[in-house]
Amino acid sequence: MNKKKRVLILDKERISYKLRRMAYEIWERNSEEKEIVLLGIEEGGKILADNLCTILKEISPLKIVSISLAMNKKKPLNHVINIEENLSGRSVILVDDVVNSGKTIMYSLNAILSYDLKKLAVAVLVDRKHKSFPIASDIIGHSVATTLQEHIEVETKGNEIIAVYLE
Repeated sequence: MNKKKRVLILDKERISYKLRRMAYEIWERNSEEKEIVLLGIEEGGKILADNLCTILKEISPLKIVSISLAMNKKKPLNHVINIEENLSGRSVILVDDVVNSGKTIMYSLNAILSYDLKKLAVAVLVDRKHKSFPIASDIIGHSVATTLQEHIEVETKGNEIIAVYLE
């Protein structure tokens, strides 16, 4: 039996540091705004968005709205992506935990771009370098070059990100 090797690449302390740095970068990029929307892709992206929202409320005067984007990541065309709020005229940060192929972000952007946004950026905790789709993340917690066979796993407990592993 071939057992996968699991390597810790980010522990809870490093994740906390990365999240705070990402929050400051979001604030810097949006310092002229009164409000920004963090649109978290379920599951991990929403948890990341909620964590960033908490930090941003501590460090900045910005009004932060964190909303969820539900989609079928395996078959995105089989599920209509509904966004609960009107995003027109707003500054939006699309948030996901990991960018693997770029497919999830690409299909999410398709739904988001039906709105007349003021500004749009992509924030991810872990950005992989082997993408199949032309996606560039704007705000990155950690960048890692992997092989196509390797997988990044973000471990959560409730609304907390506790570890990131390379498998």
